[in-house]
Amino acid sequence: MIAPGLSDARERWLAELSAVGGRAEKTVEAYRADLQSFFAFLQNYEGTSLGTAEIARLTTRTMRAWMAHERGRGISARSLARGLSAVKSFIAWQADRDGFDPTPVLSTRSPKFQKKLPRPLSADAARLMIDTVELQSTTDWVGQRDMAVLTLLYGCGLRISEAIGLKGRDLPVGESLRILGKGGKERIVPVIPTARRAVAAYLDVCPFDIAPDSPVFRGVRGGALNPRLVQKVMEQARNQLGLPATATPHAMRHSFATHLLNSGGDLRAIQELLGHASLSTTQAYTAVDTARLMDVYAAAHPRAK
Repeated sequence: MIAPGLSDARERWLAELSAVGGRAEKTVEAYRADLQSFFAFLQNYEGTSLGTAEIARLTTRTMRAWMAHERGRGISARSLARGLSAVKSFIAWQADRDGFDPTPVLSTRSPKFQKKLPRPLSADAARLMIDTVELQSTTDWVGQRDMAVLTLLYGCGLRISEAIGLKGRDLPVGESLRILGKGGKERIVPVIPTARRAVAAYLDVCPFDIAPDSPVFRGVRGGALNPRLVQKVMEQARNQLGLPATATPHAMRHSFATHLLNSGGDLRAIQELLGHASLSTTQAYTAVDTARLMDVYAAAHPRAK
């Protein structure tokens, strides 16, 4: 049995992550599931009820046993690393409040895993993808809708959730959009003329009235567009074009960043456009290698000239 005090502590920590740390709702839910799984293991492993006192007595041996258990039930190294991160963060938070030593937990090494590098499309492939999705539907306004969404992904570097999350109050689309990204972080994104024209063309033929609080992009029944439908239309288009399975909606965002960097864009500026908190994330996102990063550094740093 998990003691109410421990459950309450977990919920307070998660609420703090959301309110103060700015973590996205999906991240908070993933952390809740990770902790629930960890608590369930401890309860079975120790054979007793689980409360904050037991958390304070965790040992390195127990942590290793948990990680072995997780790998034994098929949890990937990547997912286990995320779970361990959640556990460490919670234990450190609890230790500050209860005054115990969290070292046995915090010193547990995270499993190593090969990070998946993004695979952007070529500029020609990205343009072909946009042109092709327009022709996938026999309904004109649906084709215009799909083209407009992909143009926002590639032309503005939006996440699919950000594109289909646009509301009537964001219209008409001007030279920039105010985007609320992950963790509630707001950024201003320039909108290229091609993207503005694509959205306008969709709106001209969209059969639904768009109120300020209603979604811009609609499904055929008038509800908010499901991101799965965008994924499906891209799947059909990539099969037609002979593109790999990595040609997904998210790859359009990768392509935006990579092509912008390859055209001389500043890495810091691209970081802001994408809404990344860390430059290292942008570096991986644009598939930039160390040599390219040093070129950017040499061109920008006053002492490097």
